[in-house]
Amino acid sequence: MYLRYYIERLTQQAIAIAQLVEVIGEEQARWKPSPEEWSMLEVVNHLYDEEIEDFRIRLQLTLSDPEAAWPANDPVAKVTERNYNGRELLPSLQNFLDEREESLEWLRELNAPDWRNEHQIADIGSLRAGDLLASWVAHDLLHLRQLVELHFAYQRQLAQPYSLDYAGDW
Repeated sequence: MYLRYYIERLTQQAIAIAQLVEVIGEEQARWKPSPEEWSMLEVVNHLYDEEIEDFRIRLQLTLSDPEAAWPANDPVAKVTERNYNGRELLPSLQNFLDEREESLEWLRELNAPDWRNEHQIADIGSLRAGDLLASWVAHDLLHLRQLVELHFAYQRQLAQPYSLDYAGDW
């Protein structure tokens, strides 16, 4: 596994996330295309919580003690339970960036980790440490795509009664 590659991806993707949201206002940050979809603010706070309560801790446990129980995590429930959309954007973004830096520091300090270490999950089966690290990077990419889609949907709404069709296929 190419740890340096994954550290670089996690570094660059955090920058990209910040660039997509740091220039928007609070109204756009809280805006949702529909009640069941997430706002940009909810995405940022989800990323913050996942940094602490999912990827980093679960990877640490899988590398150090694969048999140890993982902490419970319900990312969808947290959106409303923790009132992500009631928070402020810039402090939320800074929380995520600070925790990402903690994660990156920890990853940089790893010395010959065994990426084959496996943790058993009842509904899924075996999950290796390498699966977790690769999924962490992919998780960022999914939310980068979501943030871009939210920008596009917000632009579509603002442009009314005008069309975005000339921009190209979406």
